[in-house]
Amino acid sequence: MHKSLHQYVPELLTSYERVGGLNNSDAHNLPSKRAVGQICEDLLQLLFPGFHDDDAVHRGSLADLTVERMARVVARLTDQVRKSVRIGDPHKPTGKTPPIMEKFCQSLPEVREWLRADIETAYESDPAALRPEEIILSYPFIEAISIQRLAHRLHQLGAPLIPRMMTEWAHSRTGIDIHPGAAVGSHFFIDHGTGVVVGETCRIGNRVKLYHGVTLGARSFAKDESGHLVKGGKRHPDVQDNVTIYPNATILGGETVVGANSTIGANVFLMHSVPPNSLVVYEEKQLSILDKTKREKAGGQPSSI
Repeated sequence: MHKSLHQYVPELLTSYERVGGLNNSDAHNLPSKRAVGQICEDLLQLLFPGFHDDDAVHRGSLADLTVERMARVVARLTDQVRKSVRIGDPHKPTGKTPPIMEKFCQSLPEVREWLRADIETAYESDPAALRPEEIILSYPFIEAISIQRLAHRLHQLGAPLIPRMMTEWAHSRTGIDIHPGAAVGSHFFIDHGTGVVVGETCRIGNRVKLYHGVTLGARSFAKDESGHLVKGGKRHPDVQDNVTIYPNATILGGETVVGANSTIGANVFLMHSVPPNSLVVYEEKQLSILDKTKREKAGGQPSSI
């Protein structure tokens, strides 16, 4: 069978030449998705020692273990960042990678402080959370926001492509899609989380709580004279401090601002700003609750779901 497979190879090679953009024969010039995924795993171990390990981490060995892990992360991430900044000219040194890595490593303690505030908020907000450790071990949002906060630092430092790869790795694992460009304030919490989308130019204040299915997205996309999308620009909404957004709400537009201390109800579709202290809900539509046994006796049939 193996020999017979050779008959398919020439046509596939021809396809590589004919159909551009789907293959890269100079793979050394592109970052590796697998490598970035492993880096994310290693970074979670650095952020939460003992929570992403098979064996217990003892205080006496923590210093040596941290040095070892830091060295591994720096080596791998440096290689991937260097590839990303050289896309288009793999042989030209840019000098950008060392300062990016130095500032990124310096940011790790600060990121842990932000994450501690996120975990505390989740514990205070969710009656189902019995201990903070439960949040770190089992809540998908903490993994998503951990990687996003790290990726956001790299994004701010000018590392191309790698931040997006990191948040898409977290997206694939958690169902939570937060672009690395989004600025997310402190004490952030996403309850449940599945299907949440936060766009690149979002600015989220402090003590904001989102539920599953929330979209903070773009309203429309500007095009140039040739009909091509104009890249960049403010496209996604701002959410100010102390806002709660309930499940499946959709808020769109770069000029849209949700004022501080507001509550956005479930399933709301919003494309304009609301002032602080607003409650935004749909008026309840007519709802019928019928007794199925009485309907059956009367000759009717209960509706199917």
